[in-house]
Amino acid sequence: MKVGVLRVIVASLFAGAMCARALGAETLEDAWVRALEADRGLAAARSQAEAAELDAAAARAQRWPTIAVGGSYTWLDESPAFDFSFTGLPITAPPLFGGDDFAMGQAAVSVPIYTGGRITSGIAAAEARGRGVGAQAVGAAQDVKLAVAETYVGVLRARKALAVADSNVRSLEALAGDIGAMFESELVPKNELLAVEVALADARQNRLRAANAAEIAQAAYNRRLGEPLDRPADLAEAVPAPDALPAELDVLLRQALERRTELAALGEQAEAYGQLARVERSRVLPQLSVNGGYTYLENQFLDDETVATAGVGVQWALFDGGQSRKRAAALERNRRATQEQRADVESMIALQVRQAWLDVEETRQRVGVSGDAVGQAEENLRIARERYGAGLGTQTQLLEAETLRVRALTNRDDAVLDAALARLRLARAAGVL
Repeated sequence: MKVGVLRVIVASLFAGAMCARALGAETLEDAWVRALEADRGLAAARSQAEAAELDAAAARAQRWPTIAVGGSYTWLDESPAFDFSFTGLPITAPPLFGGDDFAMGQAAVSVPIYTGGRITSGIAAAEARGRGVGAQAVGAAQDVKLAVAETYVGVLRARKALAVADSNVRSLEALAGDIGAMFESELVPKNELLAVEVALADARQNRLRAANAAEIAQAAYNRRLGEPLDRPADLAEAVPAPDALPAELDVLLRQALERRTELAALGEQAEAYGQLARVERSRVLPQLSVNGGYTYLENQFLDDETVATAGVGVQWALFDGGQSRKRAAALERNRRATQEQRADVESMIALQVRQAWLDVEETRQRVGVSGDAVGQAEENLRIARERYGAGLGTQTQLLEAETLRVRALTNRDDAVLDAALARLRLARAAGVL
C-alpha cells in the first residue's frame, strides 16, 4: 500500500514539474530543438548525407566477389541428334536430350585482382563525397539555428516596439488630457490642443502598425518551428550567449578556417574530383580477375552433366579514342575550379568573421550609450511637462521631449537585441553555433 502511495506521489511530482516547464517561457534552446526536428530543408540535407554514406558503402562492396546464378528450362519441337551420314557408316546417333525438353543451370563467381586503382579510387571518391555532404548537413543545421535565432529576436523586437508604441499612446493621452483641461480654462490656445491630438492620432497609427508587425513576426517564428502560424508563444527575453567564443579576432579567424563546413565540403568535393580522374585513367589499364563457374546441362551425350571451371581473366582497353583521357582531364578541371571556389569562400569567411566581430563591438558600446539615454529622456520629459505647466515651456518642446523618449526606448531595445544577435552571428561565422 505504501509503495502504491509513493508511486502516486512521484508521478504527481513529475507531472507537476512537466506542467511547470510547459507553462514557463519558451527559450531559444527550446526553439532550436523544435526547429532541428521540423525543418524540411535540414531533413533533406540529412537524407542526402545518408545517401552519400550508402554510396560509399556500395563502392567498398566492389572489392567483394560477385556471384551470379542462372537457369533455364527449354521445350523443343524435336530433340536433335548428331548426324554421322558423312562417314558412310550405318551409325544412328541417339537424341541429344532425353525428350523434347531439357534443363540448364549455371553459377559463376568473379573476384577482381587488379584494376589499375579503379576500385580504390572509386571508394576514395565516394567517401570524400560522403564527408562533404555530411559537412553540408552540419552547416545546414547551424544555418537553421541562426535563422531561428533571428526570428526569435524578431518577435522580441516587435513586441518591445509594440510596448513602446503603447507607452507613447498613454503618454500622449495624458498630455492631451492635461492640455485639454488647460484649454477649457482658457490657459492655452486651441492650436496647441490640436497639435497634441494630431500627435496622439499618429501614435495610435504607429501602435496599429506595431501590433501588426508583432503578429507577422510571431507567424514567421512559428513557421520556422513547424508550428501553426497562429500559435501564441511566451518567449523568454534572455537570449543565450554562445559558449567559449574567443574575443580575439585572430583566434576567431583561425577557428573559422578550421570549423566552417563550407570549406570542408569544398575540400572534399575537390578530393572526389581528383579520385574520379584516377578512376577514368585506370580504365585504360589491364583489369585482372579470378573467375570460377559451375554449369549443369541435362543431356544424353556427355558422360558428366556438371562442369566446374576456374581461370584468370584479363581485359585491356588498348584504344578507346581518348575517352578516358579526356574525361580524366575534365574532372581535373573541375577539381581546380573547386579549389578556386574554396579559396574565394575562405576570403569571404574571413570578411564575415571580421564584420561580425566589429558588429559585436559596436552593439556592446551601443548598449551602454542607449541605456544612459533612456534615463536622460525620461528626466527631460518630466522637466518639459513641469515647464509647460508653469507656462515657461512650449507645446513644441513638450512633444519633442516625448519623441526623444520614444526614440531612446527604441534605441535601447534595439541595441540590446542587436548585441545578442551579433554574438550569435559571430558564432555562426566562426562555425561554432
